[in-house]
Amino acid sequence: MAKILFELWRMRMRQRDPAAAGRVPPGQTLTGKWPVLTYGLTPRFDPRSWTFRCFGLVERETQWTWADFVKLPRVTITSDVHCVTRWSKLDNTWEGVHIREIVDRVRPRPEARFVMQHADPDYTTNIALEDLVQDDVLLALRHNGQDLEPDHGGPMRLVVPKLYFWKSAKWLRALEVLEVNPPGFWEQNGYHMHADPWQEERYSDQETRAMQQMRAAAARKLRDR
Repeated sequence: MAKILFELWRMRMRQRDPAAAGRVPPGQTLTGKWPVLTYGLTPRFDPRSWTFRCFGLVERETQWTWADFVKLPRVTITSDVHCVTRWSKLDNTWEGVHIREIVDRVRPRPEARFVMQHADPDYTTNIALEDLVQDDVLLALRHNGQDLEPDHGGPMRLVVPKLYFWKSAKWLRALEVLEVNPPGFWEQNGYHMHADPWQEERYSDQETRAMQQMRAAAARKLRDR
């Protein structure tokens, strides 16, 4: 009986709304839920000690306290989420600080091309500066009208809709602007450096030879500093 129920559930999950078909990348299944996927424990948030900073190849390194950060201008953006574990959730409404609000304040230097996201607890993931500074990217504080729950990255997470969702770091604490593109935590553990869901860039063995050479060279350069 359990097997029959599971097969019925799987068939229902595979059915797509024709109107949404063009919004769902290959290999993905629509869900109305928001699965919690976390490596390790959910960090505790203390507004008295929380900070967010942007540093590295910028003209003006900047750090915000929680009290400062929540005073920044806010935007509301609706976008879709595509997780590398093959689920997609459409029409998420996010409220937070637009990425250009941060970038315009710190002013990346001309040689800056990549960004390493630093998040609690000791998590990192890399992203190209060009992919980060897009109209639909923000530092989210709220989701669908509610404060962002801790299990989903609250109090603040990055949201980069055009890439698989692991590139939208939960519990974000810093953006490090770089001239090289070293792999972050999941990229060191078998995941793709770029992560375009429309190209199904899931795993490192799908990378071009040039991309694999770039990740190795960037990692060596950072170690040698």
